[in-house]
Amino acid sequence: MRIDGRSLLRLDIPTLSLQAFGETFRIEELYLFLLLGLVLVLVFLLLTLVLGRAWCGWACPQTTLTDAAEGLARLIGVKVEAGKMTASTGQKVLLQLFYIGLSLLFAANLTWYFVSPYDFFARLSEGALGGGVLLTLGVVGGAVYLNLALVRRLMCKEFCPYGRRLMCKEFCPYGRFQTVLVDPGTLTLRFHPDEAHRCIGCGACARSCPTGIDIRRGYQIECINCGRCLDACRQVMARRQQPGIIRYTFGLQGRGLKALLNPRLLLVALVFAGLSAGLVVAMVGRPEASLKLARAAGAASRVLADGRQVTFFNGFVTNRLQQERVLSLAATLEDGTPVEVKGPVFNIALGGGEKERFNFALVSPQAVPGSPLRVQVALDNGRGETLAREQAFITAPKDNKL
Repeated sequence: MRIDGRSLLRLDIPTLSLQAFGETFRIEELYLFLLLGLVLVLVFLLLTLVLGRAWCGWACPQTTLTDAAEGLARLIGVKVEAGKMTASTGQKVLLQLFYIGLSLLFAANLTWYFVSPYDFFARLSEGALGGGVLLTLGVVGGAVYLNLALVRRLMCKEFCPYGRRLMCKEFCPYGRFQTVLVDPGTLTLRFHPDEAHRCIGCGACARSCPTGIDIRRGYQIECINCGRCLDACRQVMARRQQPGIIRYTFGLQGRGLKALLNPRLLLVALVFAGLSAGLVVAMVGRPEASLKLARAAGAASRVLADGRQVTFFNGFVTNRLQQERVLSLAATLEDGTPVEVKGPVFNIALGGGEKERFNFALVSPQAVPGSPLRVQVALDNGRGETLAREQAFITAPKDNKL
């Protein structure tokens, strides 16, 4: 997707900028994405505290890929039960071809965060994608293919070498992380013990589970809260005009939504609200343009015939808005005395998100050794509004004149 000709979300490495939701952010503005990253981490914590492993069952890319693979397998007549497939040779060939195609699509989708898909296909047809892009496609595509061919639901299960329970490990780090974050109010999919007497032992819940567990044995780390056992139980019990035995509950004490009102969850929610407010304030107060200055290398300060000093600088101006701007520089001493600016620093036309480098000189009173002059350089929009300020230091020159 594009907004005003810019990608919805893309990191443009050649220009060191990030395009996000119609805006272009330069590398010096990535502190905003540090704040955004912290907010997203807290969202992750909140969702885990409230919804448990609902992410695993409903939104995880691993689950999505595996669901796609199992869905196609069922369409071509493969028997899928508890994450295991029973297929003929022809069906296995079709599945492998599907895995390859899905893996390449997944890898291409990743590269589209760096190379616009509008350019990707044109460059692909011309054989001009470049070594880095092709390597990324090969490595990611190969990893996803091996995942689909060999791993799939194993990612969500415990692996116990030699059948020893004490040596069990999880492939997925989130599964282990979630067990640490589980809370008395966390959403849990459970076989209600008070209604166990209604179970007819049909085993529909166990057969429908993608990770191969039996929810009737209580909470297990492999449960990904997908709710398939819940649906299977409801369908069976509906034939007996009874409600299902399996259900979602907040916690195990039957307190309902009140279980969420606990100190740990409220503390995370409070920190999340504070950081979110900080991010909003930072975005609203984001400057319209930026100005950076640096002393010109190889161009020493000089003393003019009238006794004034000329010092050379490099300037870097960025238009952070998406509209064209006409900008100019002005300079003053600390007491407000104007400093003459020489160079192409007036009526600088910059398009939306553009950055420009230019050379200029400041003509100021001569600095005294050991006491550099402080000059305030301002970037304005031609209407008397200052968009950015930067301080320049002018030191005493060597004994030479122009």
